Amino acid sequence: MQDIVNEALERDEQEQKQLSDSDVDGFGDPRIVIVGCGGAGNNTVNRLYNIGVEGADTVAINTDKQHLKMIEADTKILVGKSLTNGLGAGGDPSMGERATEMAQGTIKEVLGDADLVFVTAGMGGGTGTGAAPVVSKIAKEQGAIVVGMVSTPFNVERARTVKAEEGLEKLRNEADSIIVLDNNRLLDYVPNLPIGKAFSVMDQIIAETVKGISETITQPSLINLDYADMTSIMNQGGVAVMLVGETQDKNKTEEVVKDAMNHPLLDVDYRGASGGLVHITGGPDLTLKEAEGIAQNITERLEADANVIWGARIQEEYKGKVRVMAIMTGVQSAQVLGPTTQKQANKSREAIQEVGDDTSFDASDNVESFDSPAPNSGSQSSGGRTTGYSETDGGQDQREKNNGLDVIRTNK
Repeated sequence: MQDIVNEALERDEQEQKQLSDSDVDGFGDPRIVIVGCGGAGNNTVNRLYNIGVEGADTVAINTDKQHLKMIEADTKILVGKSLTNGLGAGGDPSMGERATEMAQGTIKEVLGDADLVFVTAGMGGGTGTGAAPVVSKIAKEQGAIVVGMVSTPFNVERARTVKAEEGLEKLRNEADSIIVLDNNRLLDYVPNLPIGKAFSVMDQIIAETVKGISETITQPSLINLDYADMTSIMNQGGVAVMLVGETQDKNKTEEVVKDAMNHPLLDVDYRGASGGLVHITGGPDLTLKEAEGIAQNITERLEADANVIWGARIQEEYKGKVRVMAIMTGVQSAQVLGPTTQKQANKSREAIQEVGDDTSFDASDNVESFDSPAPNSGSQSSGGRTTGYSETDGGQDQREKNNGLDVIRTNK
């Protein structure tokens, strides 16, 4: 038996060298697109663009021209300029929805033949809440698996909470699965950080999750997870919770699971969960027994018939430590299913509308024509990448041109 083991180890070294020397880029890889809607979604996409995600394209969609100018992405789309004059949706999800619908021709073209689309947004505002379901619907109609990755507002944000619940319901109807992260959890984990840095932590969590899922599919793993695995888990629908744990403790199997389970970003009930996707990253010292033990421990809360798929990847920089990322689908959460009754939601919405009636405006009558010379916006360059409004195109049809759609494609 020992001879077989030794021969296997020797052949493994040879195969690993052959794999590293070969060029298999683009061979059957699924196309992954990450779309950030609104301010929070744009911030996540900006972070992803800068940390880099192998095998994925980034798209930023916004009604706020100034914020979009500061964002780096492969493609940036300013929507609804005739509605908002590029000044944002004013916290009105219906405005964000209308603005995005105006640009659906261009969004279809940008998404193209994507196999997997992540739609990230902060729920409760105007553009993100309104745009995310529209983008998800477009992507789904074009045959992609759509995963919503959204954050919910603090409980004290009463009006935003109502809007978030309504936006989540719409998003659930359009996306295959939605992964929800609760901003209130920041009060538990980083209560003493300045507010800007606390939100940056949430951006990083979302970015790392999307990057992790994407590269799990596109990059070689010791125990591989592919697009078909992702599809089998994510297309079962419903709410999903994301767990991330990391440890350098010698007792990796227990400690990494404890770290993950002690830091859920959403209150959930695992009973009836339909599936689990677990990916483990460790150094060359990670053993098969440790990897299997981690996957077993983190999924033991799921039902016996839940669809569980796990994989593992070895990276040299993880020597002495291990990270686990898990997504549990089909879980139950009062925060997503709606603690606010429809009567309460309607009452709150009416109160918001009464306040808004005095300050509402329609900028479509006085917005500059798309064909007019664009103002000098101070195009910037970062490492050879265009970050300003140096070039635009007018979408796919005359209606979108008339609506003042700006599209900026970054030349990498």
